[in-house]
Amino acid sequence: MKIFLDFLPIVLFFLTFNQAEKRADEAAALATDWFGFMISGGTVGAKEAPVLLATVVVILATFAQVLYLKLRGQKVDTMLWISLGLVTVMGGATIYFHNDTFIKWKPSVLYWVMAAAFWLSPILANKNLLKLMMGEQVDLPAFAWRNLNLAWIAFFSFMGVLNLWVAYHYDTSTWVSFKSFGGMGLMFVFMVAQGFYLTRHLKSPDGE
Repeated sequence: MKIFLDFLPIVLFFLTFNQAEKRADEAAALATDWFGFMISGGTVGAKEAPVLLATVVVILATFAQVLYLKLRGQKVDTMLWISLGLVTVMGGATIYFHNDTFIKWKPSVLYWVMAAAFWLSPILANKNLLKLMMGEQVDLPAFAWRNLNLAWIAFFSFMGVLNLWVAYHYDTSTWVSFKSFGGMGLMFVFMVAQGFYLTRHLKSPDGE
């Protein structure tokens, strides 16, 4: 269920954009009628309507994630709060200015916030975030936790740069596909590589 909730906004963003792009004129009319009061000038063109509607959907979906967890009495992860704040502010700017630049920057900013969290925690709090999250399930030597932490910092930093490279070198449709599936694919590959590293350095039950 958690994995489903984590990826639901991304999937809905892609589906909304994909369907709106196929019916751009209808999407523009819908966006103008329903969201014109939120938009500078009050009118949405066919070109910007798909990403605008997808942005509205992803904001609502992220709010729904938080609301669902709160109603069930479950903890809302810090990164979900940060994601909600970023998608609301940057998505709101995309809607108001009907300019997709803001929402295209949102994944990069989130990646870099996560990289900064992994980087600063050992420095400011003398804590390894990865060990805090996985330490109860995995027993690794200190150097392995340190290397994994550095790997996550590098990965998130790289993903932030890659997202902007795709955003500025390809059209919006290609960026949406990359955001929705390319990012998840690279994350999966990285997790598999991490799994191989973990198996090499897991401590045996007798502590060797």
